[in-house]
Amino acid sequence: MKKSILFVCIENANRSQMAQAFARMYGDDKIEAYSAGSKPSGVINPKAIAAMKELGYDLNTHDSTSLDDMPDIQYDYVVTMGCGDACPYVKARNRIDWDIPDPRDMDAQHFAFVRDFIGQKVKKLLKEMK
Repeated sequence: MKKSILFVCIENANRSQMAQAFARMYGDDKIEAYSAGSKPSGVINPKAIAAMKELGYDLNTHDSTSLDDMPDIQYDYVVTMGCGDACPYVKARNRIDWDIPDPRDMDAQHFAFVRDFIGQKVKKLLKEMK
């Protein structure tokens, strides 16, 4: 049975999108990964698209999604990223908050650093889930 992870940030344009992509890349067929925003921007940041393209992942296949549009299930894990009080309650067996800066306005080098940091965090989480 697949484990479910919901990654949440405010705009669902950068951090949670990249985390979802990494979970899909590293989780094989054992993970069902979702991402959503508490106040979604409606678009994926072109910087996030470019940063993930460098790793061979196409974020153009994603949509910036609201928490209201997520399946009403109990997730195995909900990972919030910097949304604090703006992240409403979501049913989950496990909750984690990753204090990750929003890379939205960062230059490409710093954006890539945040991307790689998210990738490392996702890999670690996936190992812990087994």
